[in-house]
Amino acid sequence: MMTDLTGRTCLITGASSGLGAHFAHLLSGAGARLILGARRRGRLDALVSDIEAAGGEALAVDMDVSDEPSTIAAFDAAEERFGPVDTVIANAGIASSGRATQVPVDELRRMFDTNLLGVLLTAREGARRMISAGSRESGKGRILLIGSMGAQVTLAGEAAYCASKAGVAHLGRSLAREWMRQGINVNVLQPGYILTEMGGEWFASEPGKKQIAGFNRGRLQPIDSLDAPVLYLCSDASQSTTGSIFTIDDGQSL
Repeated sequence: MMTDLTGRTCLITGASSGLGAHFAHLLSGAGARLILGARRRGRLDALVSDIEAAGGEALAVDMDVSDEPSTIAAFDAAEERFGPVDTVIANAGIASSGRATQVPVDELRRMFDTNLLGVLLTAREGARRMISAGSRESGKGRILLIGSMGAQVTLAGEAAYCASKAGVAHLGRSLAREWMRQGINVNVLQPGYILTEMGGEWFASEPGKKQIAGFNRGRLQPIDSLDAPVLYLCSDASQSTTGSIFTIDDGQSL
C-alpha cells in the first residue's frame, strides 16, 4: 500500500490524549516507529504500553513544545532509540476561550507559545534533523501541522485561538517553500470540532449540545475522518504534495 509507513520514524507532539493519541495508534498500525511527546508522562507511558502490546514500537518523551531545549532533547532521545526522525506531526495545541477583552494576558501568551511558537520550534528542529540525515537526496521528509478550521472562519469567544491557527496555516506554506529543495514536504490539516477530552465537558452541556445541533450535519466530526489524509500526508504517496492546506471539518465551516 502506498500509505504503508513501515520504516518511518515519526514524532508526534501533544500525544497524551485526543488527536495526538489517535494519530499514534493510526501510524503505529501503518508500521511507523513512534516518538510520543507531551507533558503528561503518565499518559504517554500508558499509550506506549498499549502500542507495544499491539506489536508496535514507541518511545515516550517529556516535551514542552514552547521550550526549545525540551524540543531538542526529544529529538535527541528519538535518534538514540530509533535513528533519525523523518516524519513529524506538530499536533500540540491549547485553547483559551473568552471575549478578547477579558482573557488574561498570561493565558494568551501560553496559548500563542504552544499553538504557534511551539509548532515552529517542533517543525524546524524536525527539519534540521531531516536535512542532516539526507532528506534532500531521499525526498522522504514529512511535516504535518495540525491547525483548525478556525483559521478561516470566526468562532465566538475564540478570537485569539483563531488567530494562532491562522498563523499555523501561513507558517505551513512558508516552511514548505523554504524547505522544498531539501526534500521536506510541509502541509497543514485543519479539522473541525471533534469530540476529545479538551471539549468533552462543553459538548456535554446544554449550550454545547445546541452548538452541535447548529452544525450543518448536526454532529461532531468523526475522529477517524482524518485517518486517510494523515496517512497520505505522512507517506511516500504525498511526494508531490507540499504547501497545501486541507480543511477537513465535516462541513462545519460552510
